[in-house]
Amino acid sequence: MKQPLPSSKESFIEKLIQEKLVIGKGHSFNITNLGAILFAKDINNFENLLRKAVRVIIYRGYDRTKAEREQIGKKGYASGFEGLIEFIGNTLPTNEEIIKAIREETKLYPILAVRELVANAIIHQDFSIVGTGPMIEIFTDRIEITNPGKPLISTLRFIDHNPQSRNEKLAHYMRRIGVCEERGSGIDKVIFQCELFQMPAPEFIEGENYTRVILYSPRSLREMDKQDKVRACYQHCCLKFVSGSHMTNLTLRERFGIEKANYPIVSRIIADAQKAKLVKDYDPTNKSRKYAKYLPFWA
Repeated sequence: MKQPLPSSKESFIEKLIQEKLVIGKGHSFNITNLGAILFAKDINNFENLLRKAVRVIIYRGYDRTKAEREQIGKKGYASGFEGLIEFIGNTLPTNEEIIKAIREETKLYPILAVRELVANAIIHQDFSIVGTGPMIEIFTDRIEITNPGKPLISTLRFIDHNPQSRNEKLAHYMRRIGVCEERGSGIDKVIFQCELFQMPAPEFIEGENYTRVILYSPRSLREMDKQDKVRACYQHCCLKFVSGSHMTNLTLRERFGIEKANYPIVSRIIADAQKAKLVKDYDPTNKSRKYAKYLPFWA
């Protein structure tokens, strides 16, 4: 937190007690679950937190039949977060680009988006569900990030809704050390990065006792199915709205990288999103589709 360290062992212990990382008095102290899950050097020393370590599994192919490598985190979330993101970044596939006659390798996924989603999975997990913890699975064509517990809000409202967390102390501490913001802007950043890289829109899935986010590797518009296009349209509309703007045919064309002459393609995507009741007209009386503006269904 970039604060000066206490000058004595006694004041050090007092600070840890104030932060609820340690409890006790005199010469006898215990590490709290909060202190352990954040700052353990080896989480295996804390039996009740063993299964809450972050797992990273790398598969060879498109399904779970061939696991190439598995890494289970050893450190607490705070002390091990940067190392975790670095490990994931090193395992992600790369794409070669030639820039000014120099061959450069770029990651296939925006690492900022991966970072935000991993932080969300850690912070918003349901600790009451035993035997499982946050998991990152890397496939040939996607990354799946899963945490225990159903989301507290609808997955359709992840972009605009005020932040809610089951683990307020954990979220508060992770914000203070710079891992997350606790302002609810993390998903906005993820959507923005996916649009910047012109990737398929991420998919948010609510399971019976888990929440999963899927980041898909880059695909051309032709390779996307109808569901991919509608999801991207809705998320783009939400992002524009929370930024104080509106989605139009032009902005969605830019999001997909579609030439102006092919505007009817975008019109069909918007029509499909309207049919799915995900977006609506800003001005229903406006008969011009060319200059029409759109809102997410909840606006």
